[in-house]
Amino acid sequence: MREIVLDTETTGLDPKSGHRIVEIGCIELINHVATDNTFWHYTNPERDMPEEAFAVHGLSAEFLSDKPLFADIADAFLEFIGDDPLIIHNADFDMGFLNAELTAIGKPALDMSRAIDTVRMARRKFPGSPANLDALCRRFQIDNTSRELHGALLDSQLLAGVYLELIGGRQQDLALAGEKKLQQTAASSGARQLRPPRPHTASAQEIADHKAFTGRLSEPIWQT
Repeated sequence: MREIVLDTETTGLDPKSGHRIVEIGCIELINHVATDNTFWHYTNPERDMPEEAFAVHGLSAEFLSDKPLFADIADAFLEFIGDDPLIIHNADFDMGFLNAELTAIGKPALDMSRAIDTVRMARRKFPGSPANLDALCRRFQIDNTSRELHGALLDSQLLAGVYLELIGGRQQDLALAGEKKLQQTAASSGARQLRPPRPHTASAQEIADHKAFTGRLSEPIWQT
């Protein structure tokens, strides 16, 4: 099973207000295990960088000025994610920006049904508790000390660990292994050849020995 953990950094909060994507980071999971296959790009938003956004990710308009446009990396991005599920922390935000960028260059929008929102998962599992990425890293003891600023690839790496914990962590693997073992035991039991029952009737010699022994007893109670 292939899944893609995805994160973006942007110039602001609302693509309808002209804000753009400035970084995309994706990590491939195969059967819930991260592989070395990643997709990571900065993109030139062709606009200024508000101070509020710069304080979050530290990407300036000057730094991004020589980076490719989203249109230049769109095909490679779409090829990487394929048709696989997308694991996203606050999926409405990232999907909204991705679909705004795709629509602007004449590409079909991504179906929201593909997105697995880890914020919603966390709120269902821990109602009333903080569901931001840093809080979940602390809860699951995932090392996020290198996260001084947000970064799409780093956040995807952290989110992959959080997602694994949200779906059961290592316990899920143990449960699957235990279930498989039980299935194998049941299958082997069905194919096992049963031994014939052991005889429990006393032999003639055993009967004679018993009679000789009881004959030496004085007035046994079973003969009164």
